[in-house]
Amino acid sequence: MNRFAPGTFTPQPGAGAPLRMLAAQSGTELRLALRNGEQVLLTLLIPIVLLVGLSTLDVVPLPEPRVAAVVPGVLALAVMSTAFTGQAIALGFDRRYGVVRRLAATALPRWLLVAGRLVAVLGVVALQVVVLCALAVALGWRPEPSGLGWALLLVLLGCAAFGSLGILLGGSLRAEITLAVANLVWFVLLLAGGIVVPLGMLPRPLAGVGAVLPSGALAEGLRTALSAGHAPSAVQVLVLVGWTVVASALALRTVKLR
Repeated sequence: MNRFAPGTFTPQPGAGAPLRMLAAQSGTELRLALRNGEQVLLTLLIPIVLLVGLSTLDVVPLPEPRVAAVVPGVLALAVMSTAFTGQAIALGFDRRYGVVRRLAATALPRWLLVAGRLVAVLGVVALQVVVLCALAVALGWRPEPSGLGWALLLVLLGCAAFGSLGILLGGSLRAEITLAVANLVWFVLLLAGGIVVPLGMLPRPLAGVGAVLPSGALAEGLRTALSAGHAPSAVQVLVLVGWTVVASALALRTVKLR
């Protein structure tokens, strides 16, 4: 006589609760990102060096106090480094080594794979913002309290725009090409995209181009919010939203699992 109820040892495979799967996936992605030495260099060390260097050394002509002019651009750089460059490179090599294809064969739905990466990006960006802002305060930075909410909104919009672009790039090109293109774009936007040098100090044609780029919209919006305590312009918000929508739509059509 069977002492166990019918079905006791019958396997019942299936997907778990979405929130639990999202927490597990995003936690894994976050740990992998923080263990990667190149990622830590890109997302933390370089912004810290730029923050300290540009705030204390007269390398680039900036308005006084220098630290107040530097912080918004460095925060924009941190968002771009994590959400775009780091995301694109990680996704490109995950595709190359078959990680994404194996995950897609599990019970994880495709939207949750993307959501897990984006939540991990938000976790890394939150860590960056805390570290950079604490260091900036130690250097004498005093942001306008009325602009902190707008700054948070801009950081989230920047993560969405750059994250969509990172997924588009890393999900559609070969890993080696993604690595080269992502680093090249990062370097160009750093110098000419309104991050290190405000758009108002760039030549007019270059400033016009920078104003419609996500780097310029994010950095200038943060300068307005943190330095003046004012809301970002509608154009800056629309630029970030527009890049998010266009990049997301293209990614849905072009992203490959291998």
